[in-house]
Amino acid sequence: MRLLRRPEKGRPAVSESERRLFGGPLRYEAGWAEHEYAQLESRLLTTLRAMPRMVRGTLRLAWERDRRALLTVAVAEAGQGVTAAVGLLVLSDVLRTLLGAGSPGDRLYAAGPALAVGVLVAVLGAVLASRSTAAAGRLEPKVERAAHEQYLKAAVEVELEAIDDGEFRRLLDSAQWGPPSARRTVGACVATLGGVVSLVATGGVLTVLHPLLLPMLVLIAAPRGWGAMRVAQRRYLSMITWVEHVRAARLIGQLLISRTSAPEVRVHGVGRHLLGHYRNMGEHAEGEATRLAKDKAATELLAAALSGVAALVTYGAMGALIVTGRMDLAIAGTAVIAVRTGSASLGALVATTNTLHEESLYVRDLERFLAEAGRRAIPAGGQALPERLSAVRLDRVCFRYPDRDEPALSEVSLTIEAGTVVALVGENGSGKSTLVKLLAGLHLPDSGSLTWDGVDVRDADREAVFDRVALLTQDFERWPVTARTNIAIGRPGEEDPDRAVEQAAEVVAAARYAGADRIVEKLPHGYETLLARVFRGASELSGGQWQKFGLARTRFRDARVVVVDEPTSALDPEAEIAAFESIRGLAGPERAVVLVTHRMSGVRYADVIHVLHEGRLVEQGGHEELLALDGRYASMYRMQAEQFGRHPSIPWQAHERQKDTSIT
Repeated sequence: MRLLRRPEKGRPAVSESERRLFGGPLRYEAGWAEHEYAQLESRLLTTLRAMPRMVRGTLRLAWERDRRALLTVAVAEAGQGVTAAVGLLVLSDVLRTLLGAGSPGDRLYAAGPALAVGVLVAVLGAVLASRSTAAAGRLEPKVERAAHEQYLKAAVEVELEAIDDGEFRRLLDSAQWGPPSARRTVGACVATLGGVVSLVATGGVLTVLHPLLLPMLVLIAAPRGWGAMRVAQRRYLSMITWVEHVRAARLIGQLLISRTSAPEVRVHGVGRHLLGHYRNMGEHAEGEATRLAKDKAATELLAAALSGVAALVTYGAMGALIVTGRMDLAIAGTAVIAVRTGSASLGALVATTNTLHEESLYVRDLERFLAEAGRRAIPAGGQALPERLSAVRLDRVCFRYPDRDEPALSEVSLTIEAGTVVALVGENGSGKSTLVKLLAGLHLPDSGSLTWDGVDVRDADREAVFDRVALLTQDFERWPVTARTNIAIGRPGEEDPDRAVEQAAEVVAAARYAGADRIVEKLPHGYETLLARVFRGASELSGGQWQKFGLARTRFRDARVVVVDEPTSALDPEAEIAAFESIRGLAGPERAVVLVTHRMSGVRYADVIHVLHEGRLVEQGGHEELLALDGRYASMYRMQAEQFGRHPSIPWQAHERQKDTSIT
């Protein structure tokens, strides 16, 4: 009786190693993991009834991308059903003729026209199947690409606040599986449509041949369908349960060969310890897989037995009808073939509906994401900004993250004027990074105003705000592209064939400004070297080298407001001095530099220093002015000074002495 029940997900047995190392089985927290047991919830009739709703979005996308291919698939699948029905009717006619009266030659001659029609029908069915396969093959990649473009476009157009939202991130994560599922949904739809049409056609033919043949088809096909469903579900459950155990063993295997763990694996003897757990988890996974395989085999045997009993009853009933003269041999022969065809179609239909049910869940995740991303998208258009920058002003700006009770910024007022270097200092969590995001237009103030030359950022064209800002953060993106593109990506999308030579010169000039040109000279292919270790023929840079490329990218962008956050964290003292000078040099008559750093020696030459504490602006002024104030800035400066002796600005002063000596 247990095998007759629908398989249910339960609590799998957990190995002792999994309990000791992980506290239990390893389960992914990602959004797509919600659908891990989707096939256990699938039911044939329920899925067929819900099919229009499940595939509506995918079919709409297919219609937009290639309606000709979609129509070809639909017509070809329907045509195959019709040809299958006609083929069964022709077969019945052929059998009736061959089993009729007359000599064998006469009967064969009489069956000739029907045989010719049967051959033509078979050829037509093959042609339709070929057309359907070709059209579906053309349609599937187009649907996946279109869905992926929708996903990526929606992802890059939402507010940064959405990206920081945990629930939205979960939806974003689960939706990434929607595009490949949309592709597979097309194939599943084709197979499901073909299966349904074939079943309907077979049932219709059997009803025409004899009214009792349709119930016989149901009788023999139902156990096959039930068996196919149960076997698919037990196979699926076996795979899921096995993966849960293997996942843990695989994690251990990855740790044993990791570069970062290699020292402790050897020195601390962690390797032998984890190998023991790896063996234990592997043996447990093998035992669980064996148990579930036996369960699946028993289900297959039971399904075959039930199908055999149904076939015995069906063929016995057909024999009784033949003996009593209520069914001739031609119809019986056709019925046998039709029943076998219908049973096979039902088994295939069960498999495709299982696939369709599961894939549609991921497609719906994508649709939910697109809808939510549309609601949280950055507004298009807005008030234009002046071409020349005069000043960016914050007046009593407040901002609080949605998932926090305390405000990140409270009543902050300051001005950033063109031609100046402005420094933001404060301990971690003081609001510096939040203020930078507000300046860049990534967040909007909850209250107060942030204006660009009198234009409030809420009313401004956000694309115009972004266009006027350059970001060089501590964790700036190390793009896996060529050295040239890593610099030119600071101002992407402006490739002009007529200016190719000039733009190449601008890239070289930006690299020279940041000191990245000397790094490029040592690369195997110069500016065309791919900067990504994982690819063949590529090169990798150190942290300090990457920061020079980041500065070159910032210089190439040529923005009105340059925001530099912890730019020298990976540089040696000499390189740090040069970097700070280059950063200060970015300021110009129409450009301001906003410097965020913990290196107090790097901010002393800023025109204005703003000191933040717990989201509030507590001090502002020049270096000497703030030291004289003897407040928070002076305290922070003295603490760092103690690390370098009596002179906290040793790197700068040493550099100044070097310049003075060279002048002398």
